[in-house]
Order: sequence, then C-alpha cells, then structure tokens
Amino acid sequence: MERRRSFPDVLAGGMFVLIGGAFVAGSLGYELGTPLRMGPGAFPLLVGLILAALGLAIVVKGLVAGEMISFGPIPWRAVGVIVLAVVFFGFTVRGLGFVPTSAVTALLTTLASTRVRPLTALAVAAGLTVAGTLIFVVGLQLQIPLWGPWLGF
Repeated sequence: MERRRSFPDVLAGGMFVLIGGAFVAGSLGYELGTPLRMGPGAFPLLVGLILAALGLAIVVKGLVAGEMISFGPIPWRAVGVIVLAVVFFGFTVRGLGFVPTSAVTALLTTLASTRVRPLTALAVAAGLTVAGTLIFVVGLQLQIPLWGPWLGF
C-alpha cells in the first residue's frame, strides 16, 4: 500500500500551530504568575501551547501516515453568505440590538445551504435567536441591548 501525504491534514495542523503561536505570543504581554497563583496570561499561554502541540501532531500525521483525500467543489455561495453574516453581525449588533441582529445572522447562515427550505430556515433562525438571547443576554448577562438605537427603542 502506498502512503501519501495528506495535504488537508498538513494545512489544518499548520493553521492550528499558527493560531496557537498567536495565543502564546499574545499571552506573553500579560503577567503569567506562578502555578499556585496564575496570572491573566497563564490560561492563554496554556491553551496556545496545547493548540500548537495538537497542530504539530496533526502535521506529522499528515506527513507520515496521511492518505490522499480529494477536495470536492468548493461551495462558494455558502462561504460568501456565512462571511457576510458574520460581518453583518459584527457591524450591526450595537446599532440594531442582539435580537434582530441574531435573527438576520441565523437566517442568512441557514439559507447558505441549498437544501434548506425557507420555512425551515425561519424556524431555525427563531430558535437560535431565542436560545442565543437566553444564553448570552439572560444567562451570561452580557451588556448587549436586546433592541438597538437604530430601531428607535
């Protein structure tokens, strides 16, 4: 059996190493503390190191024992709609408020799939909006207005 390198594994592992390295570099700007009294930089440092080690293991696995996996066609519509939804959320959550922004974002990401029907997308968007409001605004008490000033509330 011929072994081939797995490009997706190498690429994903490399991304993990880069993100983990960014966490490590960012955490060095904070006080690390001691093992008994950890400072604000200790947790990001540990997470970054673990993520980088995991990424390195994935890269090695992809180079040594990889298998050839071919990519299918890239769903550009879904990629574009999801990126648009995330950008929309980031730019409008303070102006529109959490509820309308979450509803539009959830609806856009649900409609990114060609298999979802509009009624199903509306139901999923309503459910995600209610769940997100309960989790983030009620449960975690994030200071985000439910209805924003752009709507006149």
